[in-house]
Amino acid sequence: MSTRLKTLLLGFVALAFGFWSLPSDRAQAQRDAFSKWRPTHELADVNYVGSAACAQCHAPLTAKRLANPMSRALAPVDSCEILKTHPKLNFRNGPYNYQISREGNRSIYTTSNGQSSISEPILYCFGQGKAGQTYVFQHRGVFYESRVSYYQETEALDFTILHSHSVPESLEEGLGRPMTMEGAQGCFACHSTAAVKAGQLQVDHLMPGVACEGCHGPGEKHVAAIKAGNKNLQIFNPAKLDADELSQEFCGACHVGFEKALLMPKQGGMNNLRYQPYRIFNSRGHSGDARISCVACHDPHDKLAEGAAFYDSKCLACHLATRNEVKTELRSAPACPVSKQQCTTCHMPKIELPGGHAKFTDHWIRIVKPGEPIPN
Repeated sequence: MSTRLKTLLLGFVALAFGFWSLPSDRAQAQRDAFSKWRPTHELADVNYVGSAACAQCHAPLTAKRLANPMSRALAPVDSCEILKTHPKLNFRNGPYNYQISREGNRSIYTTSNGQSSISEPILYCFGQGKAGQTYVFQHRGVFYESRVSYYQETEALDFTILHSHSVPESLEEGLGRPMTMEGAQGCFACHSTAAVKAGQLQVDHLMPGVACEGCHGPGEKHVAAIKAGNKNLQIFNPAKLDADELSQEFCGACHVGFEKALLMPKQGGMNNLRYQPYRIFNSRGHSGDARISCVACHDPHDKLAEGAAFYDSKCLACHLATRNEVKTELRSAPACPVSKQQCTTCHMPKIELPGGHAKFTDHWIRIVKPGEPIPN
């Protein structure tokens, strides 16, 4: 077992032990509960208050975070811009035809085999659509993930990633993937806020996308503490986590960290190009340093920076700019012999995900050699 894996596993053991050894004092127990809160993990006996309540004290941040892609991770069908601007979409797989058609504020998902068909109204659009967008509907009381998704590159439907490309044996099989209750809770918990309560999926109460409380935890006790002038703020601040906890446990709860990827066959295969925390954990010399944690490069309260030049300063926070530069305690990583600009274009290349109709930035930071296989 690698040293890094041992360290990570020991950390999880310590975290679990800390949870089960909470002190009996109720106030201390509440503080500990908030300190251990993570996205997708419900915090019992605390209610969500909504971003409007957060805006009363944090107006600039709550307004700015709307530009972040996470705020648009899920949309109800009536406000789904892609389906509004693409009122009729079609895709064919052998004798099977898939159609998504707009009817007022609704979009209807229809699968037909030439003889019969099944139609269901789409309920939610998952993903902002920059790369792709997948649809969730109900059939016979079960949530389904659509077998086809919209892809921005082609502006058309194609198979949803990880779904079978074979011709289905029945209309119901052709609809898509029926979601287990656990699976549905996981999807909604990552793409929306306040969707799970008392261990139950409650879509009537969800807030579309990742709102303030999606990262900071439900705010009921926080608002009460502020009003009472209580110094125990009763809210979760991810900035207090160390680099690995932040990237692997916190962001990795949805973006897939190292431990979660290890539980998948072949760590998810090529699909783990989308698992940024897992990829960065495998980057030699780049794990465990706050200067390379997720939030060191990506501000969750603002839009995603896309130009390669923006990230040069992030690289140069650790690396020397030239071989002649004197090392310091903070900047001692070697200088790149090729360039001090556009670092990510070489060391974090964009790679086409098969079937994804998009290139994803590979967060496995390394010296990339032409023709070498993509590490897994």
